[in-house]
Amino acid sequence: MTLIDLQDLEAHLWHAAHILTGPIDASDYKTYIFPVLFFKRICDVYDEEYEEAMEQVGDDEMARGDMFHRIQIPEECHWEHVFAQTKDIGQSLKDAFRGIELANQHLHGIFGDASWTNKERLPDELLMTLLNHFNKINLGVASVRDDDMGRAYEYLIKRFADKANKKAGEFYTPRTIVRLMVNILDPQAGESIYDPACGTGGMLLETIHHVKENGGDPRLLTLKGQEKNLTTEAIARMNLFLHGMEDFDIIRGDTLREPKFLKQDKLETFDCVIANPPFSLKEWGHNKWESDPYGRNKFGLAPKTNGDFSWVQHMFASLKQKTGRMAIVLPHGVLFRGGAEGRIRKALLDKGYIESIIGLAPNLFYGTGIPACILILQKKAEPKEPVLIINAEEIFTKGRAQNTLSTEQADEIYQIYEHQLDDYSHEQEGVARWVPYSEIEENDFNLNIARYVQKPLEEETITVDEALKDFQQKLAALEKAEDELEALLIEEGFEV
Repeated sequence: MTLIDLQDLEAHLWHAAHILTGPIDASDYKTYIFPVLFFKRICDVYDEEYEEAMEQVGDDEMARGDMFHRIQIPEECHWEHVFAQTKDIGQSLKDAFRGIELANQHLHGIFGDASWTNKERLPDELLMTLLNHFNKINLGVASVRDDDMGRAYEYLIKRFADKANKKAGEFYTPRTIVRLMVNILDPQAGESIYDPACGTGGMLLETIHHVKENGGDPRLLTLKGQEKNLTTEAIARMNLFLHGMEDFDIIRGDTLREPKFLKQDKLETFDCVIANPPFSLKEWGHNKWESDPYGRNKFGLAPKTNGDFSWVQHMFASLKQKTGRMAIVLPHGVLFRGGAEGRIRKALLDKGYIESIIGLAPNLFYGTGIPACILILQKKAEPKEPVLIINAEEIFTKGRAQNTLSTEQADEIYQIYEHQLDDYSHEQEGVARWVPYSEIEENDFNLNIARYVQKPLEEETITVDEALKDFQQKLAALEKAEDELEALLIEEGFEV
């Protein structure tokens, strides 16, 4: 069987979304397309494994045994069985998904909770068209390798995010920003990675790519994530499976109110913690945190109607003592807001836990045009350490609806970071510098980037003749405006 070209695969999968256009809102494409895609993939892989097993053992029952299959597919739950149906197709899909989840404990809930039996939205004719479209190509490993399957899946996530736009921020972070954060954390094979707001799993996946690119074995990574939204959590799990990963743990739940990764009633700790949590959550669980059993309010209690620093403290509390490091995307307000946030910020600075701050360009994220920043914190630190502040607000590509950060631009920011780590004394004027604790203290622990790193004003050189000519032009324009105003007032009956 020949390999399917990646671009052809992406085009084919994207066309599936067009089939749903009309009855299904663009922001919900992912809810329906991804389960069907995953279903087709695992059934085609199962068939390949079955054929190989039959060649080895020649016995149908044995060839269907657990030892030959990563995922068990009961016969009545197979793609071919559902594809053969001509009525109540939504119910057949639902039953197949449920049967596969029951037969594979590690897949529990992976197909999400889409309303497959709602015939007003999904009539049988529409579902037949959708299944027929997916049936045109084989998605087994012989046709689509794990890497290409994963890339195509990520392509769809990106396209769905573009379509959903304002609603996309909750599940998708631009991958170049993720690349920048992961490069800074530099996870190594054998380390543990945790994302407490994992969305569709992009940050965990980027750690896999990073370790691969640097010659390590990503199978030695421990990957864990928590996600509140059921559909998004299911997509994250599918995403990791389709990238060929099996040893990971994604759990659904509200991280701030009910963290799921615990050891002996304490927060589990990790080498790297990375996240782009929801900005400035109003209802984040303030009441629970007043007496938090996990000690996450160690540096203070975040404001009742803004959870930004609760995420910072949850992630920091989830770091291992010596190797722990974290990267988090937040709105700029965390750098300068006073009150409770100011006190938490001061406490972290006093301990030397905030290593660096990177200010990003505006309008890079779905759902918000405001500029964001990346905070890098580490557990191993000295009190009152200097902070590396990088102003990267001018490094971006302007777009009509949204600005973007290219891979080259993300790497440019990373190189600025790396260069500063290598040379504490060097300052890149208007771009980056190590700011001593004493200077931050003088500014009352306000970390507003413009206070410390600002582009120098360009001196404008102008001759006397040019200045005189400019003055005369402006004077003439002013006289003309006055004459027009006088004429208008007379016309309206005013005395001038």
